[in-house]
Amino acid sequence: MQTTKLLFAMATVLPAFAQLQTRPPVLQLSLKQAVQLALAPEGSTRVKLAEEALKQAESRADQSRAALLPDFEGSLQYQNETSNLAAFGLTFPKIPIPGFSIPTFVGPYGVLDARATVNQSVFDFSSIRRYQASKVAIEATRADNEGTRDQVTDQVARAYLAGLRAQASLDTERANVELSETLLRLAQQQKAAGTGTGIEITRAEVQLANDRQALLVSENETDRTRLQLLKVIGLKLDNPVELVDRLSFIPVDSIDIPQALATARERRAELRAQQRREENARLNSSATKLERLPSVSAFANYGDIGSSFNNALPTRAVGASLKIPIFDGGRRDARRAESVSQFREESIRTADLRDQIELDVRVALDSLRSAEAQVKAAEEGLSLSQMEVAQAERRYKAGVSNSVEVTDAQTRLARARDNRVNALYNYNLARIDLGTATGTIQSMIQ
Repeated sequence: MQTTKLLFAMATVLPAFAQLQTRPPVLQLSLKQAVQLALAPEGSTRVKLAEEALKQAESRADQSRAALLPDFEGSLQYQNETSNLAAFGLTFPKIPIPGFSIPTFVGPYGVLDARATVNQSVFDFSSIRRYQASKVAIEATRADNEGTRDQVTDQVARAYLAGLRAQASLDTERANVELSETLLRLAQQQKAAGTGTGIEITRAEVQLANDRQALLVSENETDRTRLQLLKVIGLKLDNPVELVDRLSFIPVDSIDIPQALATARERRAELRAQQRREENARLNSSATKLERLPSVSAFANYGDIGSSFNNALPTRAVGASLKIPIFDGGRRDARRAESVSQFREESIRTADLRDQIELDVRVALDSLRSAEAQVKAAEEGLSLSQMEVAQAERRYKAGVSNSVEVTDAQTRLARARDNRVNALYNYNLARIDLGTATGTIQSMIQ
């Protein structure tokens, strides 16, 4: 019997122990570490896609540069053919020799040609301008890459902040449950002492049940926000994580609107990328216009030609080509009109982005000032609510009041705790918005 119980206990405990051994360790994650993981090469999907876009832009620039470099080719050709000389307009008079005539059909014969060829663009302003445009496109893509990193940082910070808010709400609900349990015990003691009633115990039990339900909701919300954070960072969703930071009030140095706007115009990667795209459109428009100019290229080839390798002789050709555009059916003019329109389009987008940046900065500063005032009001309200609950609890113990006063004070304390969590969340969210609006989000996190 003892052996059977021991085997049963081992069969129950060993699988659970094995599960604990294979469970990954809890990841202690700060906001700075979360951002670093997201910006790593194997982190956020958006960062990886931005890196690939940069590689593609660099490859397109190499392709544009190839039009300005020599083009070397080697060829080896052998063919066996027959020819009708009359098809080339070659006719021969009859020779007055009996049994002899010049044939019009010749062959079959072999032709072997082994040759190296080089072509070099000498003068082509359009190709030069397109290469310049491709280099500007790389700068635009680099700025886009930096902008993507700022956006990922903003996204991670928001997800992390949502996790902190859920954690703070969870702590608040736990504190509410502890207070409800304390007040329930107090109601039971008052009932046992003959100074309380059954309705007061029921009222305390209802409040405790409500708080426990809210606690379950907060636990689910905490799990959901942490899963969303893992997805944004690019980590596996089965990784357990613990957020080490807490919602807190971090004062921000005062900054006026002109200073913030100047910082934003200098630091916002989106604006630099858009300005580079506008420059790229201008250069492409200029390249289309320069297609009207003549272009000069040089060419040369050298190789052996003959019926076979044994009787092949070296031959060569060297020359230059001048190409003068005259009329192409209007395609060139149509491309020029299209490129000019694309340049104007990018100019409009640049102006609109400047206005949007100014709007972002002004809204972020207003939100930060409002959120700072909300935090101060919430801290004061929480302090007063805690004093009210303590006073109501003392009055209830002394028999001066009933549990209704305590329940009302408890409800106002729970609301004050929620207000404080929301105020701190809004304040830190406003800080993130200001950092994103001014282009300093990464330095703010670091």
